[in-house]
Order: sequence, then structure tokens, then C-alpha cells
Amino acid sequence: MTMPFYVAPEQVMKDRADYARKGIARGRALIGTVYQGGVLLCAENPSKSLHKISEIYDRIAFAGVGKYNEFDQLRVAGVRHADTKGYAYSRDDVDARSLANIYAQYLGQVFTHEMKPMEVEILVAELAPLTQVGELYHILYDGTVMDESNFSVIGGDSETISERFSATFKKDWNLKEALRASVAALAGPERKIPVSELEAAVLSESNGRRAFSRLGQSQLDELLA
Repeated sequence: MTMPFYVAPEQVMKDRADYARKGIARGRALIGTVYQGGVLLCAENPSKSLHKISEIYDRIAFAGVGKYNEFDQLRVAGVRHADTKGYAYSRDDVDARSLANIYAQYLGQVFTHEMKPMEVEILVAELAPLTQVGELYHILYDGTVMDESNFSVIGGDSETISERFSATFKKDWNLKEALRASVAALAGPERKIPVSELEAAVLSESNGRRAFSRLGQSQLDELLA
């Protein structure tokens, strides 16, 4: 009788975490930051049809990095959950914190019990209806949730980009300043990202009940000129 192959649980979890991190790091980074009057989400994305940034509900946005099919599956599930909850109870009952907790529970379940973890990091952003303050919830591949107060960087070389961005971050800056700093941090000192390869969206009170809106190429050209 042969002895079964044994691997320590700590090693299994470490291998899964390394696998997920490597998959996420191969993608391009994304920055979410608060500015005066809203939340900006900005990503390097050459594709025109496969979006990293999307609307979830009236004042809630979703952003993901890693394997597109996996984080888009999470986006669709979030839209369905928000629509169902808003219809069954009230639109005011749908908030980013509860949505982030559901995402965290699902990702944690997959990471712990499935053979392959999901190679994704996601960001759930909300413009609070009463205070008009931006909220950012960063959820990792293993279900860890981080409540970010000013900005969050996910995907790619996130540590280096976060250091560059934190050096220029200012409280209550305007959209133009926030976008320029985001693009500069994503690009780094040695290259320039074409406007055609940028994807950006905002949650802004000026957009009405549905606070989400994408920034088109003409808007990006104007803001970055």
C-alpha cells in the first residue's frame, strides 16, 4: 500500500497566493482616487471593447485587473445582486461596502476550497449619497478587503506605481490634476501612454442620480493637454 502524497496546508496556500499574484502582475495597472467632487478610476487599457471599469449601480463603480473572464464574471454577479437588492428593498440600501463583503466572501471561498484561485484584484468605488465623499474598497484574490481612504492601485507593478502616485497625491485636488497624476504614475518616467490606450471613468455628483460616466477620448485630450 502506497502512502498518500502530503503537502502542508501552509505550503498549499502559499503556492496558490504566488500563482494568483503572478497572474495579476502580468496585467496592466489601474488607479482609483478621490478628487474634489467625485472618484476617478483610470487604467492603461489598449482594448476598446473589453472594459476594466464599469458601472454597477447608481453611485457604484467596479474595476478589475487580472484575467478578464474572471473579473467580468464578478462584475455581472455584482450587477445582478445590486439590481435584486434595490428592487426588493430600496435603491438606498445598495452600497459598496456590502457589495465588497460579498465579493470578499466569494473570492475567499474559491481561494480556500478550489484547486485554482481566481487571478483577479478588484476595486469597488462609491460616491456616498449624503456626504458626497468617495469610498474605495480593494479586494484581493484571497478575499482580503482593504478600505482605502484616498487612493488605491491594483494590478501590474502596484507597489512602484503606488509610490509614484503617493508622492504627488493632494487632498481636494480637481479632476484634471488627479487624471494627470494617475497617467504619470501609470506610465513612469521612461515612457508615455497614448491617450488611445487609456480608459477612465468618474463618479461625479454633477452626473445626476447615475453618477457614473466614462471619459471619452476628446475629454481625455482636453484634460491632459
